[in-house]
Amino acid sequence: MIDAHIHLEQYAPPLTDTILQELPSLGIEALIAVSMNLDSCIRTETLATQYPAIVRPAYGFHPEQPLPTAEELAALLEWIELRAGQLTAIGEIGLPYYSRAEALARGEALDMEPYVGLLDQLLALAARLNKPVVLHAVYEDALIACDLLDKHKIRRAHFHWFKGPEEAITRMIARGDYVSFTPDLLYEPEIRELARRYPPQQVMAETDGPWPFEGPFAGRATHPAMIRDVAAAWGALHGCSASEAEALLTANTVRFYGL
Repeated sequence: MIDAHIHLEQYAPPLTDTILQELPSLGIEALIAVSMNLDSCIRTETLATQYPAIVRPAYGFHPEQPLPTAEELAALLEWIELRAGQLTAIGEIGLPYYSRAEALARGEALDMEPYVGLLDQLLALAARLNKPVVLHAVYEDALIACDLLDKHKIRRAHFHWFKGPEEAITRMIARGDYVSFTPDLLYEPEIRELARRYPPQQVMAETDGPWPFEGPFAGRATHPAMIRDVAAAWGALHGCSASEAEALLTANTVRFYGL
C-alpha cells in the first residue's frame, strides 16, 4: 500500500530510519511525504534522496502557522520550482481553519485574506508545474479552496483528512477531487459516514503521522502500516475484503499521483 499523507520529516531521525527500513516487510511500498515550510521541505528532500524508492516528496507551506514574509515566500516558490522534476506534488497547502477557530475562542479575529492569497499563489505554482495538490481545507474552507481550484483549472486535488458540509462534499465529488481517510475511520462516526458515501474511485488511505490517534490506536506511535487498518475498515463499510480494499485504495493513489 501507499500512505497518501505523512509528515515523515517530523519523526525523530532514528525512528524515521527504522520505519523506512521495515516498510517493505509490512506491505507498504511508498509514502507521500508532505512538507510544512522551506526548512521542512529541505528535510523531506533529504529523506527522498536517501530513500528514493519509498519517499515521494511534496513541497509546500502548511496554513496552520504564521504567514511567511514576502522574502520567505519568494524563496520557497523558487526552491520548489527548481525541483519541479523531482517532486510528486505541491503540499501541504490550504487554509487555517483551526487557527481561526482558536483565535475566535480567544475573542480575536484572524484575517483570512492573506491566507487565501497565499493559497492562490501556491495553486498557481501547481498549475504552472502541472502537479497535483495536497490540501488542508476543511469545513467551509473547502468551498474557498474549490473556487481557487476552479480558477486555476486544477483537476488533481487531494483533500486530506477531510470533514465538511454537504455543499462542499457534493462539489468535491463533482469536481473529481480525492479524499483520504486516517485511522480515525475506525472510531469517528462523522468520518465513517463520509467514507460510506464518497465515490470508491476517489479515496485513499493516510496516517498524517506522527499525529496520534485514539480508539484502538491510543498510546501507540503512528506508523504508516496503520493504513492497512484503514483499508480493512473502509472495506467493511463497502462489503469487500481487506485485500480488495487495499488493492483499490492503492490503485487510486497510484493513479492520482502518477506513481
